[in-house]
This record gives sequence, structure tokens and C-alpha cells, in this order.
Amino acid sequence: MELSPGSKIFLKYLQFEKRTSRHTLISYETDLVQFESYLNKAYEITTPEGASHPMVRSWLIDLSEQGIGPSSINRKIACLRSLFKFLLREQRISKNPMTKVRVLKTPKRIPHFVRDTEMIEVLDNRAEEEVNHKNLRNLLIIELLYGTGMRLSELIHLKESAINFHDQTLKVLGKRNKERVIPFSAPLAELIRSYIRMRNKEIEKKDHECLLVTDGGDPLYPVLVNRLVKQMLKGKSSVEKKSPHVLRHTYATHLLDKGAEINAVKELLGHTSLAATQVYTHNSMEKLKKVFDQAHPKA
Repeated sequence: MELSPGSKIFLKYLQFEKRTSRHTLISYETDLVQFESYLNKAYEITTPEGASHPMVRSWLIDLSEQGIGPSSINRKIACLRSLFKFLLREQRISKNPMTKVRVLKTPKRIPHFVRDTEMIEVLDNRAEEEVNHKNLRNLLIIELLYGTGMRLSELIHLKESAINFHDQTLKVLGKRNKERVIPFSAPLAELIRSYIRMRNKEIEKKDHECLLVTDGGDPLYPVLVNRLVKQMLKGKSSVEKKSPHVLRHTYATHLLDKGAEINAVKELLGHTSLAATQVYTHNSMEKLKKVFDQAHPKA
């Protein structure tokens, strides 16, 4: 189904003016196709400009009856809120049908993370592999994800010029093009230097500035990194979900477990609100409860 002109203009606005991530654009386009298809089928309306509050509510109820989870429905609500806010600003509608729409309650999810002993074992095993470009790169990928807490997209687009060896910091470009500076350890600095020497020796340089590359010299891609992390954690960690984002969760959890101040962790992760960081304190509190239960006479 082809989207209506209003929705197309909205997506272009997100892409070129708001610089929304490609992943979000794809998700929003899918949501808008589903919404417009529902309007056409249920109400014979071909554009969202003709939608009313009852129509929106009817679609959300229909999604729920199909078994779509609250988190997915809430994303669709966020999409429609942005759409109708845009249409109102562009004077394509006179009334916002999303005014009384509320997000659904979702169960609080506790982030998955790798235990510190398991993480050390994984990294030690990797360090013992044959020294070549592929193995050194794979080790550096894991060390960067765990040692800086950066996101997958930030890792893939990390520039060599963003590494400051003197200060032992690196710059990443996060969500909404927000730049942040992350410190890293001396051992990680030496690993980065070793990788650059090996890469320059074994891999033909191409016209990009990415630090990490494939064996063909091209920038990394998400499937490669996801596959590597899954393989690396398989059989060595009790964590159920095995992904690059789990190493970001692990970074944050271990920092808080060791007494890091939560606002500092918030800045390191690039969170816009403290609420996004507070989910990691649950894991730390569970650890404190175990210590209390084991050590306190009255426990």
C-alpha cells in the first residue's frame, strides 16, 4: 500500500530535518502503512488527515485484540503523536485526534547483563587467540562494547580520528546526533593501538574513516557484530539474551555495582533522562539484598 502525501511529507521531515535514525524511520513507515490500511478498510478513509479520536482508539483496540504487546502499541502511539503534531503545525488538520490518547502500561523490564566473573573469562579466552586482524578486531569489538558502553551503531561508525590516546577518551555520535566523550582504560588504549597497526599491515585502506573494518576493508555491519557477540557469549554466560546491547547493560550494571554515581553513568551512556539509567539500579539493589541476607544477623 502506498502512503498518503501527508505521511510521505512527514517521513521526509523526520529524515532530513529531525535526522531520525534509519531504524526509527522504517518502524514509523510500517506503523503508518498499517494505520492507513486500517482507516481505509474500517472507515473508507484514504488519509490520516480524516481520522478522528474514536477512529484512532478503535485501531489501538484492534491491535490489542490481535495480541500486539503494549510496548509495540506504545511505539505506534508515539508515531501517530508525531504525525498529527506535524500535520497540525503544517495546518493540514485543525484538531489533533491524539490529545486524549494515553500510552499503555508496560511491565518493568530488568536489563540482562553478564556477570563480572563470566565477562572476565570471556575476555581472557579471546586474548589467547592467534594474533591476526580478524581475531584482534573481534577482541577489540567486545572490549569496546564492554569497556565504553557504546551502542552498536556508535561502534560501527566510530572514527579513528575520534580516539584521543593522550586523554584516553573517545567521541561517539549518539542518538539525535548528540556527541559525547567516553573515557577508556590504558589496556584498551594499547589494544586499539595494536589493532590499528595490524589493520594497516594486513588490510587495504579504503575511502572511509571507520576504526573497525571487515577483512575486505569495509566498515562493519550490524549482522557481523551481533553474530560475533552471540558466538562469544554462547556457553560462557548464563545471560539469556546475547547481543551487543547486553554488553552495554553489563557496562552500566558493573559501574553501579562498584559504586559509580548514577548521574555519571547517565552521562557515560548518553541518556537524556535519569529514568532511563535508573533501570540498572535494580540489578545493583538485588546484589545488595543478597549481601544483606548473607551477612546480617537479623536477615
